[in-house]
Amino acid sequence: MQHARMSSWIRRAAWVVAMGAATPAAAGAGGFTASQAEAGHGAYQRYCAECHQSALRGTGHGPALLGARFQSNWAERGADELIAYLRSEMSMAVPVSTHADVYTDIAAFILAANGAEPGDAPLHARDDTPVAALLADRTGDAERPRTGDVADERADDAAAGNDARDIWEGAAGVAEAALRAGRWVNRETPSLTPVTEALLDNPPDGSWLSWRRTRDGHGYSPLAQIDRDNVGNLRLAWAMTMREGSNQGTPLVHDGVMFLTHPGNVIQALDAATGELYWEYAYEHPPESRTLGGPTRNIAIYDDKLFLATYDAAVVAIDARTGKQLWRTGKADYSYGYTHTAGPIIAAGVVVSGINGCERFHADGCFITGHDPDTGEELWRTSTIALPGDPNDDTWAGLPPELRGGSDNWIAGSYDPELGLYFLGTSQAKPWLAASRGMTAEDAALYTNATLALDPQTGEMAWYFQHIPGETLDMETGFERVLIDVDGEPMLFTGGKEGFLWRLDRRDGSFRGLAETMPQDLFSEVDQETGRVTYRQDIIDAGVNEPIRGCPSIYGGRNWQASAYSPESGALVFPLHMLCMEFIGHEVELAEGAGGYGGESEVFPMPEAEGMLGRLVSWDVRTLEERWRHEQRAMFLTGVLTTGGGLAFIGDLDRYFKAFDVETGEELWQTRLGAPLHGFPVTFEADGRQFVAVQTGMGVFRLMTARQSPDLYQPSGGNMLYVFELVN
Repeated sequence: MQHARMSSWIRRAAWVVAMGAATPAAAGAGGFTASQAEAGHGAYQRYCAECHQSALRGTGHGPALLGARFQSNWAERGADELIAYLRSEMSMAVPVSTHADVYTDIAAFILAANGAEPGDAPLHARDDTPVAALLADRTGDAERPRTGDVADERADDAAAGNDARDIWEGAAGVAEAALRAGRWVNRETPSLTPVTEALLDNPPDGSWLSWRRTRDGHGYSPLAQIDRDNVGNLRLAWAMTMREGSNQGTPLVHDGVMFLTHPGNVIQALDAATGELYWEYAYEHPPESRTLGGPTRNIAIYDDKLFLATYDAAVVAIDARTGKQLWRTGKADYSYGYTHTAGPIIAAGVVVSGINGCERFHADGCFITGHDPDTGEELWRTSTIALPGDPNDDTWAGLPPELRGGSDNWIAGSYDPELGLYFLGTSQAKPWLAASRGMTAEDAALYTNATLALDPQTGEMAWYFQHIPGETLDMETGFERVLIDVDGEPMLFTGGKEGFLWRLDRRDGSFRGLAETMPQDLFSEVDQETGRVTYRQDIIDAGVNEPIRGCPSIYGGRNWQASAYSPESGALVFPLHMLCMEFIGHEVELAEGAGGYGGESEVFPMPEAEGMLGRLVSWDVRTLEERWRHEQRAMFLTGVLTTGGGLAFIGDLDRYFKAFDVETGEELWQTRLGAPLHGFPVTFEADGRQFVAVQTGMGVFRLMTARQSPDLYQPSGGNMLYVFELVN
């Protein structure tokens, strides 16, 4: 069984190498064993894949560990240096008590993925054999993996005679078999009211029917049973252990049923009052399609269906009562890097969703799609990159369409039914540094780093506003769009990593104001009349391999942790990360199939913060002035939830879930949980009682938080859902 499984992932790794990497400079005998590489594969998936991707392609949080750049960096260096490097860099993710052999095993897996063949002699931490000498010649054709790689592994197991029988191979085999031993039988939920457009427009007070509860992105609930006076009486009602991974989800609650999304494209239906499980749905996906730890930030509900955007770039519909899959529609080829972190939003009866993984150069580029909720038919597809024939084609400096990367949609959008417009944010062009992508910071690269307004029935773009033209430092503004009427005027608010709060007229996208919510030194000019921002001249002139220092960092400023609006106070409440960086962009091959993020950064505390890295602020939407702020050592790592009880809930790195007075910023309550808090808190009503729910469990942010806050203990694992209620 071990060799059958190993052959499956070696085939996949070999195909990735053949598709995207140069042949190594030298071939050599094996310097590690097959068992080391197999153990390293498991350790890599557990500790490394969040930042470096399951297929080793790399992400914005960790470089690629295979291919030409990896091999050129390591060819002349010894295996001992690679192992030492892994131990140094991965010590934040690997528990202290883990045996040091884990780093040797991971090195063996990385070597195997780069084409090295296992041998009889094990790899040792003091082995100074040059990496180039360990890499085998990859000649011959490599089999491209099918979407059904999981089925391949099962076929391998069946060929080895394993089928459904338990085969004991020592303690590890017993433990693995125990994990497979569950025999839960799904059952139906109680009857559910069909979710209509009218219900989404005006949901019951006790429901949470969309990502930010309402499609205007407010993150606000009118429930007031829990308020300023009694919030101190909150106690744990129930909890649920969750799958491992980057736990950035948002539960939905409808008719007393909670739909909980886990990392791993898993959804559960539970009794919202008790935590009793009704059914569980697990989407079967190729392991290498999961990236950045597998966050699934939201799902959607409409009629009698749930809608999930999957790791392997598809959309699926699930029966909300039974958990049975009803249809699946592929949007793109995951092997090109396409994936999802954000889920769909229902707009005008259409399932609207974006896509990620657009950092690789491909002719398909990045796009938004609309699907029929009943059949899964793709109704329209709108490019988020200006292509030939588009009036803004010339903003890409003459690059051919297949070399225009980026403009991903990382966060779900918002919908205004009166205007009939769907609003979303796009991320920056990629690679991050303008010089790395064959452009300058003065080439706008539309429609990256922009707010787009689309007709959800046709996909037609009504208007756009680009926040930072020619973005070159990973300062994306691709986060939530909050729709608020200010003095009777329909406005849109959003914020990016640069720490600005932007206000636009959502009728036509005209600029209506900007506030700098934190110190920044990246822009030499911010025009308050037009919203035009200008980078420092040294940033505009920066070439590859030239360090740039500035504030805030690539983690923000603002990040995916969403703001929430309080209609009682007329303010937006949101967290900030008080961090700076030194950023370096690398040379990237300008060829189809290449691309990537092409940069790295060192993050450090913002000097002005004096060690207080977490800041929660309230900002008046009418005056664009700060109302209050709360500063603390621990960074805030969840979105914000505001309620009719005058409260703002948020969670932090130091494992505290807190409630603040939304008018004054006074901290009113806190409780300490088992792991740092993550995801988007929600509140709901079930059996006549108000509950507040929040998730825990770190993701790729641990790469940053472990460095910046080594004094705050961050346990590995700890993915949970905690649900609180009042105790009299």
